[in-house]
Amino acid sequence: MEFSFGFGGVFIILIALAVSSIRILREYERGVVFQLGRFWKVKGPGLVIIIPGVQQMVRIELRTVVHEIPPQDVISHDNVSIKVDAVLYFRVVDPEKAFIQVEDYFSATSKLAQTTLRSVLGKHDLDEMLSERDKINTDIQTILDSQTEAWGIKVSVVEIRNIELTEDMIRAIAKQAEAERDRRSKVIHADAEFQASQTLVNAAAILASAPGGMQLRYLQTLAEIATEKNSTIVFPLPIDLIKPFLEIMEKASGKGSKDTPAS
Repeated sequence: MEFSFGFGGVFIILIALAVSSIRILREYERGVVFQLGRFWKVKGPGLVIIIPGVQQMVRIELRTVVHEIPPQDVISHDNVSIKVDAVLYFRVVDPEKAFIQVEDYFSATSKLAQTTLRSVLGKHDLDEMLSERDKINTDIQTILDSQTEAWGIKVSVVEIRNIELTEDMIRAIAKQAEAERDRRSKVIHADAEFQASQTLVNAAAILASAPGGMQLRYLQTLAEIATEKNSTIVFPLPIDLIKPFLEIMEKASGKGSKDTPAS
């Protein structure tokens, strides 16, 4: 009876050791295995067997992590105080480095993203933050990716989500936009006036070069006014029409002064 109990106890212990030595890793998981405290290898996915008491295994996920960077107080290059938050996408590409080279890769990447976000945005004016957001996102992603490479982390995307302005700054931007629209309106109006005056000059040159062209234009204008049923029509008389009469009057007055005897 004692022999059978001892054999049964050993059998149970062996079963327990066998069960504790078996690990099953999913497709997106890897196991960092240490043997007597030293790094041995990265295993997985699937069935992994380790030696209890001699080997230890730590699970590392390879799926992309979506992390929201909390709002950061940023002072832009043109001394505008704003709050900016962003979204960070990263994943582990080297499980060995992610566990050995840094204590907590998630916390380290998050803190580095916050400081990098403030540093990069502080080099840009507010107008650049609003109009060149894609370029700034790329700059932040490049800097983060180069710094986290030693940790086995790949930063794939950084997206600035919100840029919060103070009420005074919102009103100032609205006034600036209104002034810009007014400036563009005046420029367009001035350009239209210039084109219209240039067209009138060209038309006048054409009419002056054609004999009788001005008179035909006067007659056309008179016909257009007559169709409007106006009670009073003011029609300019061309100087060319009355010039002969003026010359006759000048000659007549000159003869009259010559015929008058001197007293």
